[in-house]
Amino acid sequence: MNGDIVLRVDDAIELGELLEFLSDWVGFHPLEAAESLDVFTSGGYTVDELGNDLARFAFLLGGDGDRYVHGPDR
Repeated sequence: MNGDIVLRVDDAIELGELLEFLSDWVGFHPLEAAESLDVFTSGGYTVDELGNDLARFAFLLGGDGDRYVHGPDR
């Protein structure tokens, strides 16, 4: 094995959709999500960083490229 991780296409699509769903869910009430995330991470990770990471990972799995480039609508 060469160290590559292989995902079936349908699994990658489903994972990308889940990441986009989570991004939308966090963006639905960003202030509440930010407060909760701040407590959970002791201030080490912001809701904006989370949103950017979710969009980037979804894009890498074949998700919405516009969302990655321009950010989610919040």
